[in-house]
Amino acid sequence: MKKKTQTKHQIFTITRAIILAITVGVFPFMNMVQANASPITGRTIALSSSAADASGITYTFTSSALPTATAVKSVEIKMCDSLPPAGCVTPTNFSASSSTLASQPTGLGAASGWTVDATTAGSLRVINGANATAPSGAVQIVWNTVHNPQATNTTYYALVTTYSGVGFTGALDTGSAAYSTSTPVQVSLTVNEALTFCTGTSITGQNCGTAAGSQVNLGVGSTTTTATGTSIISASTNGNTGYSVAVTGTTLTSGSNTITALTAGGASSQGSKQFGFNMADTNTTPAVGAAKSGTGTAAASGGYGTNNSFKFNSGDTIISVNAPTNSNTFTVGYIANIDGITPAGIYTSNLTYTATANF
Repeated sequence: MKKKTQTKHQIFTITRAIILAITVGVFPFMNMVQANASPITGRTIALSSSAADASGITYTFTSSALPTATAVKSVEIKMCDSLPPAGCVTPTNFSASSSTLASQPTGLGAASGWTVDATTAGSLRVINGANATAPSGAVQIVWNTVHNPQATNTTYYALVTTYSGVGFTGALDTGSAAYSTSTPVQVSLTVNEALTFCTGTSITGQNCGTAAGSQVNLGVGSTTTTATGTSIISASTNGNTGYSVAVTGTTLTSGSNTITALTAGGASSQGSKQFGFNMADTNTTPAVGAAKSGTGTAAASGGYGTNNSFKFNSGDTIISVNAPTNSNTFTVGYIANIDGITPAGIYTSNLTYTATANF
């Protein structure tokens, strides 16, 4: 009497990953050539990198469970360029000859005593002749220092067999899984030297795109009240040794008449001719300016950062930092005093702030 044979059609999906993704798709069970062997369920082969022809790769085999109730003494995962019945040829340049165990396998039975058999370059193998415990639960075996196949974007197959004999004899369970190599994708980014710098009379946060204004009106001079005003300076750089900001210009001038600049720095003194500024945190005499803002590390320098001490000397460096820095916004607080014989007129000063990045 003829025996009917039915063929079960199976559908599978293989996912190819770029070098940054390491999990590969799982190929469903294909009938193996081993007689009386049971199918291994929930099989996967994951690679630490799918880059073609790459060395030092970790291969991780996992299974939800092994159906056998017999102690496993050896496991072989044979790497093939196709599945039976098409034949199994080791993929070009694949090699397990230097493979090692990353850790003791789990779920195979014995918790220790497993070693690698690297005598067959085309197969990942482990053995434990002393194992007398049947498999239980999920299985994981992790091999290190495996060499990937040479061809890129190509699917390969892993034929998995467990054995009752230490010499890879007495097949117990079988299964197959698929994995794929890929072409590494190189992502590049160019970062140019950068200096962001702006001045004005107003700004939102540290956004130089919002900087506006160019005139500071100190109002009307008085012998009993100090005239004040503010402007802003904001800067950042990726320069290796940071940046510096210098000021150039003249003191308050009206024709041939001038307001004396505080070239050496000093306190505001009503009734004396004085012009200067600082970028101190908390001036109180007079109360002008504000603390710097932003996450950068720049600081006022050259005597321009001391509370209640004001200065102006053309050519001075007023802000500096010696490393790359995020943005800081400084509030420049100006003061002007006059004495009783200061000639009438409109006094102006044109100041230029120049930032230099150091690369």
